[in-house]
Amino acid sequence: MSLELADVHRLAVLAQLELNEEQSARTLDKLNGIFALVEQLRAVDTTGVEPLNHPIAALLPDLALRLRADEVTEANRRDAYQQVAPATQDGLYLVPKVIE
Repeated sequence: MSLELADVHRLAVLAQLELNEEQSARTLDKLNGIFALVEQLRAVDTTGVEPLNHPIAALLPDLALRLRADEVTEANRRDAYQQVAPATQDGLYLVPKVIE
């Protein structure tokens, strides 16, 4: 995939950027370079390769990440927090409508 100069102009308008012709041409080269790298990465056969949870695992497979267990440690105090709210319903805070 490659972009054209018209695509860069459209992206600049969407991003609210003011690019002159030289900046547009440089941006086009950079974006097309990025797309070329993506195409190279897509061409690599990754069948049978397990995803890594951390890049260092590729170098040190015995490294165990010290992650805490995903368990609830706090008590549910939603009712106590919502007692001071002006309006709640079904455990949710009710706020005034601000957009018509």
